[in-house]
Amino acid sequence: MWAILSILVENKPGVLFKVTNLFRARNFNIDSISVGITENPEFSRMTITTYGDEKQIQQIVKQLDKMIDTIEVKRLDEHKTVYREVVLFKIKVSKAADSMEINKLANAYGAKVHDAKKDSIMIELTATPDQISAFEELVKPFGILEIARTGIAALQRSGA
Repeated sequence: MWAILSILVENKPGVLFKVTNLFRARNFNIDSISVGITENPEFSRMTITTYGDEKQIQQIVKQLDKMIDTIEVKRLDEHKTVYREVVLFKIKVSKAADSMEINKLANAYGAKVHDAKKDSIMIELTATPDQISAFEELVKPFGILEIARTGIAALQRSGA
């Protein structure tokens, strides 16, 4: 089962290490992680996605909640949450028609085209992980030269 965890922590050195070390110590994998300062500079928000059964997810949430530097831990319901990831794709261009086709796909997904060269094109896409995977499958035949992903940023909807 896929889980999105939102963890509000004190914004100080070593906290990221402590959180990731907790996952390592429990033999738990982090699928994606993004960390950034919040509206209050004393705190940072970590958004971690992971896979596990219900018991494992509950265990990791309880362990995170016990940490001294942790202010709040929430398991977010993906249906009551806005979550997005940014990804950059560098895609091979073999002929002019490839560039046109990649541009069409990018437009269909609301992506931005950057750094269009004779032999490659860079695409920036902000979307859900499922949408990113769908786009990736469509551009694979052209040849993906490089991918860089940010990890998910997520906030629970108001009233959820």
